Amino acid sequence: MDIDAARAKREKLIDMLREMPSLLVGFSGGVDSSFLLAVARDVLKEHVTAATVDSIIFPSRERDEAAEFARKIGVEHIIFKSNESTMPEFTANGPDRCYFCKRALSAGLKRIAEEKGIAHIAFAANTDDLEDYRPGTRAAEEMGIISPLIEAGLNKEEIRFLSREMGLATWDKPSMACLATRIPYGARITAEMLKSIGDAEDFLSGMGFRQIRVRHHGAVARIEVSLTELPRFLEEELRRKVVKRFRELGFKHVSLDLEGFVSGSMNRVLTD
Repeated sequence: MDIDAARAKREKLIDMLREMPSLLVGFSGGVDSSFLLAVARDVLKEHVTAATVDSIIFPSRERDEAAEFARKIGVEHIIFKSNESTMPEFTANGPDRCYFCKRALSAGLKRIAEEKGIAHIAFAANTDDLEDYRPGTRAAEEMGIISPLIEAGLNKEEIRFLSREMGLATWDKPSMACLATRIPYGARITAEMLKSIGDAEDFLSGMGFRQIRVRHHGAVARIEVSLTELPRFLEEELRRKVVKRFRELGFKHVSLDLEGFVSGSMNRVLTD
């Protein structure tokens, strides 16, 4: 990574933010949105607001961590409800699922911005997101949501570096995505499935695993963790605890993906 180039991109981001009278940040509490919110707070002061969705497709711990981060840096934080489980286009789980979800989320953000008289709304997508299948990005653009990190040319590695340089505790936070991404396209999404996935990942997180995905294949749970964490499953006590807990959550079989964690691995079927 070119450190000087990363810092120059941050300056470009700052220059863009200076042109905005006010900004609403769609805030998940992850690495990217935390960085964007922190930089916006430095530039816009009290004219930046964070909004986080409360939904079954996101773990509650992410919402709580987002609230704590916003509190610490002194940004007004709004939590609004969203219920994707009532959207047929979402529960059908087609390849365009994310498009409809992001449109609904964007509509919620637009309502907040209109009520508060906020001029601009931003998501924290970065340039790495452009390399994967992300129909939600198209939906956000259609709804008039801007992506300042992409416009500044920032990728995930650079955002992590700059976040660390700024002293943000989120700099090394594992990447996160909505729980629906754990379910194969075409399998109908239910609230029960999302809850079992969230509970399973919470359990593994409590066991000390950092980068986790529990892919839901009906009766089978396929666990993805980072390659450095794979050997832990050879520990007999841990293995027994995982199997026991996953059976309690309704899975009949528990498997470990030998490839390890791969972001967007469920999108492979689209190219196949």
